[in-house]
Amino acid sequence: MSRPDDIDDTSAPLIEHLAELRSRLLWSVGAFLVAMVLCFVVAEPILDFLLRPIERAMRDLGNPNPVMQYTAPQEYFFTLVRISMLGGLALSFPVVGYQLWRFVAPGLYRSEKAAFLPFMLASPALFLLGAAFAQYVVTPMAMAFFLGFADASSILTALMPVLTDTPEAVAEAPAATQGIGIVFQGKVNESLDISIKLIIAFGLCFQLPVLLTLMGKAGIITAAGLGAMRKYAIVLILMVAAIVTPPDVITQLILFGAVYPLYEVSIFLIRRIEKRREAELRAQGLWDDDEDTDEKDTGKA
Repeated sequence: MSRPDDIDDTSAPLIEHLAELRSRLLWSVGAFLVAMVLCFVVAEPILDFLLRPIERAMRDLGNPNPVMQYTAPQEYFFTLVRISMLGGLALSFPVVGYQLWRFVAPGLYRSEKAAFLPFMLASPALFLLGAAFAQYVVTPMAMAFFLGFADASSILTALMPVLTDTPEAVAEAPAATQGIGIVFQGKVNESLDISIKLIIAFGLCFQLPVLLTLMGKAGIITAAGLGAMRKYAIVLILMVAAIVTPPDVITQLILFGAVYPLYEVSIFLIRRIEKRREAELRAQGLWDDDEDTDEKDTGKA
């Protein structure tokens, strides 16, 4: 008679594990290729969606007909292929995740399955949340910030009558006969790089609660330990924000403002896990009060 926490399947020979791994990989690769082809069919609408923040920024700055360019014959095609690969990876993730789960699950205890499965569901949800935050909030602000420098001359021109206390009619001057006009002529792939980089960066950073909570459930870290490391976590998050975002302070602060609350959420979730584990051990008579006191003292220190 098997216990409820036993592993479901018995150990299998190595050759059977390799055969199953081959089958799972074939299913995953096949799903990715099919999803990539499907995304290539609609690659242009996906590209329009990803470039929408820069389009809105250009329209807000007075450009009624925003235009992007490419400078090599193959550049636009490979841009669509790149979008198809990323879209195919996202579209096929449920199949890939299911195949990974089916390969790993037989080696897990039932209690481990019950603990691990919610994190597999939460991970893509948090990634989509971070990606949406980047697409609809961060990228438009970044594009407006970068493109806003192009309007610096017009802003100064508008302010000139006020600064000089001269009537506007007198302040008007003929067109300049010297100097070079500077205008934005964006390349498709370079503008797309910014959007994709921000989407991936925010999507991965939003995985912080999943990673820390899994480590807390495994006993690798504790809520008290994370609380004591807050000042180091702040510095680390700021460093990551400076690396993965464009070189402007606004975007970096937005990433920090989004990720640091997730750090506090992770502490809250780990604390709940620890309380539940303590209650179970107390019910079994296995909890050591001296150990609990030592952990609290460590957290205070």
